[in-house]
Amino acid sequence: MTDALKRLSDEGVAIWLDDLSRKRITSGNLAELIDQSHVVGVTTNPAIFQKAISGGEGYEQQLTDLATRKVTVEEALRMITTADVRDAADILRPVYDRTDGQDGRVSIEVDPRLAHNTPATIAEAKQLAWLVDRPNTLIKIPATKAGLPAITEVIGKGISVNVTLIFSLERYREVMDAYLAGLEKAKAAGLDLSLIHSVASFFVSRVDTEIDKRLDAVGTDEAKALKGKAALANARLAYEAYEEVFSTDRWNALERAGANKQRALWASTGVKDPSYKDTLYVDDLVAPNTVNTMPEATLEAAADHGQITGDTVRGTYQQARAELDAVAKLGISYDDVVQLLEDEGVEKFEASWNDLLKSTEAELQRLAPTEA
Repeated sequence: MTDALKRLSDEGVAIWLDDLSRKRITSGNLAELIDQSHVVGVTTNPAIFQKAISGGEGYEQQLTDLATRKVTVEEALRMITTADVRDAADILRPVYDRTDGQDGRVSIEVDPRLAHNTPATIAEAKQLAWLVDRPNTLIKIPATKAGLPAITEVIGKGISVNVTLIFSLERYREVMDAYLAGLEKAKAAGLDLSLIHSVASFFVSRVDTEIDKRLDAVGTDEAKALKGKAALANARLAYEAYEEVFSTDRWNALERAGANKQRALWASTGVKDPSYKDTLYVDDLVAPNTVNTMPEATLEAAADHGQITGDTVRGTYQQARAELDAVAKLGISYDDVVQLLEDEGVEKFEASWNDLLKSTEAELQRLAPTEA
């Protein structure tokens, strides 16, 4: 069942699960996925927690205790989410130890309402790292303009970071620059660079969703022939940028000081268009030293019928550039698409967080003890 997943791992792709819930932790399911499906990490986001806590089981006792203490809804939410991340981190600790800290990681996101506020993002990242208190945590910071200096500052303090919501090649280069600047700050502060890790979450399927919609609007045979190609082309060119940045003199100096490369992480790898193969963003994004974080349905599909045929990224850069150029020649603006996707990504996570606050508040009120 998991031969394809083993082949994927053997090609240098770390398999992370893009989901977490208390039931997954307490039932032994997460441990089973680690043991049988080559899962070596977990990512979370506000939408994942919204789904888990609003519809999940296992939270009532903690919610009752929090209601009895009359904590604020924001504090309650952080107590709940950090508890899940801490427990998942403990389950993944053997993987972390075995891989010298590269994998065995669990990600938790700063409050998405802070996406355009640099000082608040930095403060929240520090607080989350303290609350979870596990070395195998990654603090997720969005790759907004305000997020970039926050990434540098947080890395500079020795906190490992998952940079999220990256859609554009230009922004990805800015993210890598922010990471290197953070490592330089950490080095100047005398911190052990070998203990600092980072991934850059480059989003995939949403690029096809938006560009395919615009190709349909163009409606020509040439436009239709380009459907389903832009997201892979974009991600492959991101890997080309990764190879370039992590072979510079600037990087080599940091590597000699013990630094770890910031791996590219393929995010949003669940296929949205049912006419595409459901393992498209797994089979066609195989490259060394990357991460693919998959929703469970994608993980199961890859295990069942994934076609892992070796590296499917390096050697494709010329074709990838030609495909994005062809999209641009049809009047579809790359810059407009990626900015829209970033804005929508922040808005969607903020909406999920607000929904979660509301549902958590309702639960706290329901479970609050009646006054004598």
